[in-house]
Amino acid sequence: MNQTLSPRRQGLAVIAAFEAKGDQDGLETALGRALDNGVTVSEAKEALSQLYAYTGFPRSLNALGTLQKVLSSRLAAGIHDDPGKDAEPLPAGYNALKQGTEVQTRLTGKPFDYSFVPATDYYLKAHLFGDIFARNNLSHADREIVTVSAISALPGCGPQLVAHVSGARNMGVSDAELRELPALLENNVGLAEAERLREALGAVLGDTHIPVETVDFSVWPKGQPNTAYAQYFTGNSYIAQMEGGMANVTFEPGCRNNWHIHHGQVQVLVCVAGRGWYQEWGKPAVQLVPGTVIAIPEGAKHWHGAAADSWMQHLTYHKDVQEGASNEWMEPVSDEQYARVGLNGQ
Repeated sequence: MNQTLSPRRQGLAVIAAFEAKGDQDGLETALGRALDNGVTVSEAKEALSQLYAYTGFPRSLNALGTLQKVLSSRLAAGIHDDPGKDAEPLPAGYNALKQGTEVQTRLTGKPFDYSFVPATDYYLKAHLFGDIFARNNLSHADREIVTVSAISALPGCGPQLVAHVSGARNMGVSDAELRELPALLENNVGLAEAERLREALGAVLGDTHIPVETVDFSVWPKGQPNTAYAQYFTGNSYIAQMEGGMANVTFEPGCRNNWHIHHGQVQVLVCVAGRGWYQEWGKPAVQLVPGTVIAIPEGAKHWHGAAADSWMQHLTYHKDVQEGASNEWMEPVSDEQYARVGLNGQ
């Protein structure tokens, strides 16, 4: 990854996303890495405290409890984390409403008044942008990286995410830093979080982005790269061995295996997440969606894989296995064949 986004800001982004998800195990690991990469104790406290305004007190307080646990464990292991500097006291006569209005105007790029609910308008100006954003142990740019990452982890908040991507730019976060965030979230938090942010970045920056349906790997594990059979796949696949002789195979969007035949055995596919296709030679393709079960006849030439705009996971196992059973791998499914399936299932 290009290091335009500093390790410190990467740490802030990842802990914010895990806080928003309510994933304390993931947050615990992310906090350790963030502290190792330059995030001070004061900054971690501040980021997790700020997020109560976006994700609610329950998630914020849970996250602060996890931070306290992490710090205690690290201290017991002889790790002395940088306490950092607390926010400086506000000057006498500080006007939170006035200052917050100025900060909100800078963030949104124009004066903003939520006249529909005047009380909420006041809370936003005087408390969020006046009281919280006035605390100088995080910069305004840091705070927007925290906010953007957290909202990326919240389903159904697209308009707010778009607004804060735009606001992050106004607060000094570079386009290069913003463009690095999705890959950071995908590698450390999850696909869905990264996809939400990619869509928002496309809306703000004009980057081309084709939305894809993601899957939740906390339900069915992604596993490891399927390197042993990579030569028989177009695109990337992953495999996780399950109990009872089953395997969970994950296909990235557009990934499919070659035409192949199972000799002396019946392969069973059970789609558990996402969308994809199964096709036997000379027959229309069958769409794979969660709950679809395919028993592939012995000796049938076929292929299966993900839809072009969706990840897909299926369980697979073999039954009626005869002595000497084998797999015969054949030619790849061409791009033209695959495109026809996506258009009309043929």
